[in-house]
Amino acid sequence: MTVLERGWLSANGILFAGPDAALVDTGYCTHADQTLALVRATLGPQPLARILNTHLHSDHCGGNAALQAAWPRVHTAVAPGQADLVRRWDAQALGYVATGQRCPRFRLDGVLAPGTQVQLGGRPWQIHAAPGHDPHAVLLFEPEARLLISADALWEKGFGVVFPELDGEDAFSEVGATLELIERLAPATVIPGHGPVFRDVAGALAAARARLQAFMQSPERHARHAAKVLLKFKLLEWQRIDEAGLLVWVAATPYMDRLRARHQPQATAADWVAGLVQELVAVGAARREAGLLHNG
Repeated sequence: MTVLERGWLSANGILFAGPDAALVDTGYCTHADQTLALVRATLGPQPLARILNTHLHSDHCGGNAALQAAWPRVHTAVAPGQADLVRRWDAQALGYVATGQRCPRFRLDGVLAPGTQVQLGGRPWQIHAAPGHDPHAVLLFEPEARLLISADALWEKGFGVVFPELDGEDAFSEVGATLELIERLAPATVIPGHGPVFRDVAGALAAARARLQAFMQSPERHARHAAKVLLKFKLLEWQRIDEAGLLVWVAATPYMDRLRARHQPQATAADWVAGLVQELVAVGAARREAGLLHNG
């Protein structure tokens, strides 16, 4: 097993070599060439046999299409909740339109059904439902070595944006339930969707629960955090953008307009975005230069 730790625009990939080589999560589409190069460098002449996606956010499955083009016989399996949407490719329902992100269409061959197992690296990995960050997400757990592939349900210092909350659905409780599941599984090592592999699971759970409590006490704080995450994601993709281009993207991105209308309706889009940008610049996540906003 090789963990491919990626930058924040792409999720980490977990690559299992052997006669039935498999890759868990494939990164964002703009890094598809890098994904292919990393997989080929690790596998050599061996073909990639399987792709598994923990969930279908664009930074986790955006490389699927490129990998399928490189290895046309590769078997691709996703969490079952959105399988029908992939089969008919409904980009709106899959969330790519709402987030203003891209994901090339890919083929679906099977599902990762919670309560079953999948063979990876010659060992059986349990598949567990992990709603919260995404209602359809799954975790993969290997009980002998107590290895957990947590995707965006648990990072070393938090977890992913709780996207159902942006749609007005109550999902903070599901985040808490997934954290309880992880605690019951008692992993010794966690391979997160973003950031380094870590072993202080108790510390990560404590940090995640503190973050969750803060968001539950102030949904507006979570909403503003989500808006900055979406903006930063696009800035990572663009690397630089002028103010007019940024406002065009905000106007065309339903989540961004929805967040402003729900949590700061008195502000114009321009003023609201200016505040978000100022906060990103203040923490070094972005910088202004020559009239453009640059990735920090």
